[in-house]
Amino acid sequence: MSALKWGQGKVRGAAGPSLFGLPLSLDHFVLPRVLRRPVRVLTRLGDGEFQAPRFSVAIMSSVLLASSGAYGAYLGGHADGIIQSITARTGFAVDQVKVVGNRQTSEIDILDRLELDGWTSLIGFDAEAARERIATLPWIEIAAVRKVYPHTLEVRVEEREPFALWQQGNSLSVIERDGQVIAPFSGGKQALLPLIIGTGAPATAPDFLAKVKRYPELAARVKGYIRVGERRWDLKLENGITVKLPEDGEDQAIAELVRMDRDNGLLTRDIA
Repeated sequence: MSALKWGQGKVRGAAGPSLFGLPLSLDHFVLPRVLRRPVRVLTRLGDGEFQAPRFSVAIMSSVLLASSGAYGAYLGGHADGIIQSITARTGFAVDQVKVVGNRQTSEIDILDRLELDGWTSLIGFDAEAARERIATLPWIEIAAVRKVYPHTLEVRVEEREPFALWQQGNSLSVIERDGQVIAPFSGGKQALLPLIIGTGAPATAPDFLAKVKRYPELAARVKGYIRVGERRWDLKLENGITVKLPEDGEDQAIAELVRMDRDNGLLTRDIA
């Protein structure tokens, strides 16, 4: 341990290590690991153990100062920033991001959650923390972030599956099959989803919509599925007709409606 702790095991009166003639030994003084090698070299240089080339003193002094600064940054909790800066400047800066699996989530939103800047290092980048941030986006079901050296991040996501639009008062939301709200309606292809209306509609909509879809000619003409009193359904057709289905026996009522349309063209009539 003599190399780590100066002053231990030395002969009384013997000269301790020095740097350019200045004593460096202190009893029980432990030099930080990051400074040991530069100081040993400088000590040998100062004691004349080898012939130093020109400018070596200035170079080694700079190394010692840099090492001291690094150690100070470590003590101050800034080591991660130093690693990011150094590795970014040596060719490990993130300069490409690949996003796979997003349909409803914009790449801009995903990039924002990565929190990249022009000097973000792939080595120091916390992929797990980034994954957790991406997973908070409303459409994201599963997220994975992978480092691809030397300078690429790969983001893979699986999104929640939209089932219908749910209107409640002035609120219009995209919901999953189990009735969980995904996000507010934002237009685009979401407008092609079935529209269900009313309190309690999401709870029974999957079963009811399945009954209507057995008759494609009817399902194609339904503009909205209205839940009434959390007990029964109305069908709002594209021609303006509202079909009020009974609380009990809705299967038979739907079948009768389709039969009447086939016989009399009920669903294709225009209502003035």
